Amino acid sequence: EDEKIVAEIMGRRFFPDLITHKTWEGFHFAGHEIRITEATDCYGAVVWPSALVLCYFLETNSKQCNLVDKNVIEIGAGTGLVSIVASLLGAFVTATDLPELLGNLQHNVFQNTKQKCKHQPCVKELSWGIDLEKNFPRSSCHFDYIMAADVVYHHPFLDELLLTFDHLCKNDTVILWAMKFRLKEENQFVDRFQTLFDLEMISNFPSLNIALYKAMRKGRMKA
Repeated sequence: EDEKIVAEIMGRRFFPDLITHKTWEGFHFAGHEIRITEATDCYGAVVWPSALVLCYFLETNSKQCNLVDKNVIEIGAGTGLVSIVASLLGAFVTATDLPELLGNLQHNVFQNTKQKCKHQPCVKELSWGIDLEKNFPRSSCHFDYIMAADVVYHHPFLDELLLTFDHLCKNDTVILWAMKFRLKEENQFVDRFQTLFDLEMISNFPSLNIALYKAMRKGRMKA
């Protein structure tokens, strides 16, 4: 079953027929052909399998997880694939990442959502743990969903990442987080995450070493 679903997920990816001056990959999600421009010299500008897993879940569970008119933020959006799919499914999306990634992120989001979405998504800088109240004040920012794909890997900002989840998450916010398990230190982040949030694994793909989680603030998990 794992291999069958993984084959379906990975089958959503396609590649250009001709060599071009820009590196890009194509994907089929939400009834659209999505073309993502990548940069092979930067982790944040490559589409990782966790993003495909999350996009596949959003599309195939659109009734259970209805994004129409929902306010969604993606942290560590990278190339923007998850944000694009959420937008095509009807959400109002804020795609965020580091300042050096915003140009490519903006390009991908604009090219794949213009005149195709109910709500035009926006792109905004978010450096984990920095100026959170200034840029995303608790009093005025309310997100129905926080989405994240492959944000836990070998980097020195895991404390800041947890702080960012905590700041953005209200009592009724749902976190959808796809994670590839790699090293022990990074995997321990899950234990730390669970001190603040109730965590439920909703999909698991051993062949990819990826799990998809749903989380809510501690004590507020809904059936």
